[in-house]
Amino acid sequence: MTDTPPDLTTRRRPSTFSDRVASSFVSVLRFLADTFFAKRYGHRAVVLETVAAVPGMVGATLQHLRSLRRMRDDGGWIHTLLEEAENERMHLMTFIEIAKPTVLERWLVLIAQGAFYNGFFLLYLVSSRTAHRVVGYFEEEAIISYTEYLAEIESGRIENIAAPQIAIDYWKLAPGARLKDVVIAVRIDEAGHRDVNHGFADELAQGRQK
Repeated sequence: MTDTPPDLTTRRRPSTFSDRVASSFVSVLRFLADTFFAKRYGHRAVVLETVAAVPGMVGATLQHLRSLRRMRDDGGWIHTLLEEAENERMHLMTFIEIAKPTVLERWLVLIAQGAFYNGFFLLYLVSSRTAHRVVGYFEEEAIISYTEYLAEIESGRIENIAAPQIAIDYWKLAPGARLKDVVIAVRIDEAGHRDVNHGFADELAQGRQK
């Protein structure tokens, strides 16, 4: 671990066909999110974090099975991906407390999760490199969304409510932490996931995974 904050402005330019497929797919997801939620960032976070919690678990499962088949060490990928899945799940638990999703949004969560899980599972089987690149680009968009969310809070257009206790406990925030502190913590997490998944995609592209 390092105390150096991640670069929130880093963007990966697509350089291969696989990259362009991943980037285009994420652009479609971004368009759908912008169309459906607009500036309802708390509700957007509930649905998107449900989707974001899927790749780590799928990747960890398939890397686990790969390691068993090949009877080789996984190089730490499984643990990293499980940590990512748990972190994204905690994002979801936090924003459920903040946004209080409606019944319709809860159904949307179930549908989005089911569709994305199966689609991502198949993508990872076909091209794990593309799958990790999708997550990298997805996290880039997440950073943008949380930056916009933060701007709305700082401008006063979204109330800077007290942080839920689950967030204070998880990120070890100050007892008087506010929504702004939660969004900053989540954005840092997403930057870390961006770097990890782009890094995994690079390793797979270069054939350096064990």
